[in-house]
Amino acid sequence: MPTGRPGFQQAEGSDRSDDPQAVVPYDESWPSRYARWEARLCAQLGSAVQRIEHVGSTAVPGLAAKSVIDIQVSTADVAAEDLYSAPLERAGVQLRYRDDEHRFFRPFAGRPWDVHVHVCAVGSRWERRHLLFRDYLRASAKARAAYAEVKFAAARLWAGDRMGYNAAKTRVILDIMEKAETWAIRSRS
Repeated sequence: MPTGRPGFQQAEGSDRSDDPQAVVPYDESWPSRYARWEARLCAQLGSAVQRIEHVGSTAVPGLAAKSVIDIQVSTADVAAEDLYSAPLERAGVQLRYRDDEHRFFRPFAGRPWDVHVHVCAVGSRWERRHLLFRDYLRASAKARAAYAEVKFAAARLWAGDRMGYNAAKTRVILDIMEKAETWAIRSRS
């Protein structure tokens, strides 16, 4: 992981052994689960953040996913962890790792692993790419089908190996992102 993410540092005491690798068909409850987490985060974070978005596969109607809600929290300065780390911990998630572009939080061990919280800077490359990926998948049935296919295959081949699962999706994700960039340019004109 460190070679793939500049500035990567894993947080001590953040290990978990129960990795939710199962990819399941789209679940109509995912938007309401997101809404509950968004309310919880807003109550804790207040003005420390500028934007909270439902991202990832559970934010795309009709797309198969692991049943873990991905939430992107955008703040003015991702390096100012003192503004958001303790409030996120009060909400029920702990820092797993940090890198130069974002911070990744997930529930403490012993709690349901039902959410990932990604903190990034407003207007950053990280923020833009995740929103664009989500929006393009929402707009393209072909991209959704290709992504779902690779996710099911990766989950079968790499059950219990999160790194292998993620690596197996890389080529398709990069292809989808290339198409998403073209789509974004065309959508502006």
